[in-house]
Amino acid sequence: MSVRKNYYEICLTSCCDRLAAISLLKQHRPYLEMIPSLRRPDESLITIPLPIIRFRGDIKTPAQATRLPCELGILMCDPEWKIKTGAEILVFIHRPHEDFSDLLGRWRQTQVWLDKEYEWLMPPRYTHFLSEGTNNIYPLFIVFTETPERILRGLVGADLPFIIQTPELQDEKMVETFSSDAPL
Repeated sequence: MSVRKNYYEICLTSCCDRLAAISLLKQHRPYLEMIPSLRRPDESLITIPLPIIRFRGDIKTPAQATRLPCELGILMCDPEWKIKTGAEILVFIHRPHEDFSDLLGRWRQTQVWLDKEYEWLMPPRYTHFLSEGTNNIYPLFIVFTETPERILRGLVGADLPFIIQTPELQDEKMVETFSSDAPL
């Protein structure tokens, strides 16, 4: 059975919010512990949906921007100093009609690109942050209850962390969040 497109979209839109990203990290404790301040977690990370990086240029080659093949970049930052720290978590959501080799290939391509010197193109609110890349990149895969068993076995075999989402529950949480917020 293939993942439905609306499951993918629901997951992507919910992960864009910092508090939702923290909820996501709570499902994989080693990454939750990377948050610099658990007393102020909402000030301790930056979420970048569909992230873009800029490779450092030199005299021969100008700087070049590239969209990473992941759905979300989660950058840790110090809430006191308002600076980005070392850990970067990249979230890969299982896409509709994507098989294991495609999903793993997106992570491997990201590793190749981030092996160069780069900087993040930050959301407008965070453009003042020092955004240089780091060598501490960590993947997190989101799969669904409908994700084929062979993909789960592949992630386990490759020793890659993943969490299983139930889209119906996630959709209900989004409706509750938006209905409790002030009108847009």
